Amino acid sequence: MPFKKKTSELAKVLCLEQGKSLKNATLEIGYCLYNLKAYSEQDIPVEVVVDNETERAEIHYRPLGVIGAICPWNFPAVICIQKIAPALLTGNTIVVKPSPFTPLVTLMLGEIISEIVPHGVVNIISGGNDSGSWLTQHPDVAKISFTGSVRTGKIIKSVCADDLKRVTLELGGNDAAIIRKDCDVQQVVPQIFNFAFANSGQVCCAIKRVYVHEEKYDEFCQAMAIECQKHKFGNGLDPETEFGPLNNKMQFDRVKELLQDAIEHGAKTLCGGLPSENTEGYLFPATVVTNVSDGVRIVDEEQFGPVLPIMSYKDDQEAVKRANNSKFGLGGSVWSKDLSEAASLAGQLECGSSWVNHHLAVLPHLPFGGFKWSGYGREGGKWGLSHLTEPQCVHIKKDVKV
Repeated sequence: MPFKKKTSELAKVLCLEQGKSLKNATLEIGYCLYNLKAYSEQDIPVEVVVDNETERAEIHYRPLGVIGAICPWNFPAVICIQKIAPALLTGNTIVVKPSPFTPLVTLMLGEIISEIVPHGVVNIISGGNDSGSWLTQHPDVAKISFTGSVRTGKIIKSVCADDLKRVTLELGGNDAAIIRKDCDVQQVVPQIFNFAFANSGQVCCAIKRVYVHEEKYDEFCQAMAIECQKHKFGNGLDPETEFGPLNNKMQFDRVKELLQDAIEHGAKTLCGGLPSENTEGYLFPATVVTNVSDGVRIVDEEQFGPVLPIMSYKDDQEAVKRANNSKFGLGGSVWSKDLSEAASLAGQLECGSSWVNHHLAVLPHLPFGGFKWSGYGREGGKWGLSHLTEPQCVHIKKDVKV
């Protein structure tokens, strides 16, 4: 397969333009292959709803036509593939618009795909925000699949309403993790770290706030501060680097702004903190924030960076209530030895994906999407495929003479 032959080349370009470590860039290219294989094993069969002596009713799922896909800069390769593969599987053609911050790896993927599929089936257009606007407004585009910010998602929804384009919006989140008092802190902390600081926090469904039972709060905070210091943040091409810099100045300045606001409201940083004026590039240290509460921007807003606020709670229902007190609803998790109780609490979270003793599991055979401001529509599995088709009922009368 051409992808396998160019893995190292694609990974290096991804590392250089996105900022993630070379190891994680290689993993992302590998996940592209995993998604392609997973979608090749899926389909949408004709559904027979009624079949008796007098009638038969079938549901056929017809392609929409041209899909417009607008992709973000945090995972430019795999999100591109996650939009292309199901679009082709359902019989559509697709036009992909990558982020202007990370166009190169997407264009390289387009070159590889052009050797496999007929001309015009998969199209990559690179450009600034205007090209996304043109794609959204084009009358021949039947649907827009967008992954990105809430602000842009609202604009896209409004524009698509003019000609009733179908829309799937995945708009980020402010995922909460609830750590129950029966947890072994030393076992849980490394896992929470990985799910919070993956890609330097630039993951829509990363853990972005943590609620820890008050009996374990101090131990958890100290352990997380120690854990942060075990991992190297630096140049992605350095073999020892695990986490690279933030992708762009806009995001770097936003994370600084939110952390500065938290400090001005009394927050304390147990490790990391604001980057110094001499910081090279957009490298931001892993930062743990305490003495902060709901209502402060770093808790209420999506920081999309390596800054993790940790708060305490008294009982389960308080934790669930506070986790749900958000405009976002993409993901959330509950951590506990009691799987039954944890599953019950996870089911109360107002989010599209709720996990028990896990987080960040976005798999091609499962639905992924959000509640509230995290968007609507689903990607993944039969649920995502159905959003790329129109159901048509074919109703056959068997007992009518003609």
